[in-house]
Amino acid sequence: MNDAFKALSDPTRRQILRLLRGGDLTAGEIADHFSLTKPSISHHLNILKHAGLVLDERRGQQIIYSLNTTVLQDVLAWVLEMVSREEGKEKDSHE
Repeated sequence: MNDAFKALSDPTRRQILRLLRGGDLTAGEIADHFSLTKPSISHHLNILKHAGLVLDERRGQQIIYSLNTTVLQDVLAWVLEMVSREEGKEKDSHE
């Protein structure tokens, strides 16, 4: 999960995930939304893939990227667990 948090720490990668939330995209389609070089976009995509947040699939000449919602759900579950623990501590300290 550490790789996922590292990947999520970058605003460009978070924006890529937002774009993929709308559906699968090629690297070129993703790059069209940024003023970055294609190698930079490829680097960000590789970090997201390594963290398990993005899946890639070759379709003919293109590689299609999609969200891996399973890993995102795991990260979200962990965050919600931490928030509920903190809320429980605050509630106990006020009683």
